[in-house]
Amino acid sequence: VQLVESGGAVVQPGDSLRLSCVASGFTHDYWAIGWFRQVPGKEREGMSCISNSDGNVIIPDSVKGRFTISRDSVKNTVYLQMNNLKPEDTAVYYCAAVTAMSGTCRASSPSWYDIWGQGTQVTVAS
Repeated sequence: VQLVESGGAVVQPGDSLRLSCVASGFTHDYWAIGWFRQVPGKEREGMSCISNSDGNVIIPDSVKGRFTISRDSVKNTVYLQMNNLKPEDTAVYYCAAVTAMSGTCRASSPSWYDIWGQGTQVTVAS
């Protein structure tokens, strides 16, 4: 299984971005993909997750109402739509996947996932 993120950019406060996570090699009945972000010196922070057997989960409170997760099964792609971006959203954004699990995906547990993409940089600055 391989994950490739894209869509990171330098944008201004208030702008929108859509990150993409293209997955390949999935052969399991169950899969879940989560989005995380990380800034230097801090732990990875969960943004959202989605699975093929469950609805999506949006955390934390700082991004509720601004970030949404969705998937395109035909394109094997999971998206993170980010609106009204703020300077504090600046980070490297990663998508992660897990297949040997079941049930509700875990948006706040990086250790639950065992496959990671390379990350894409999002910078929000005026």
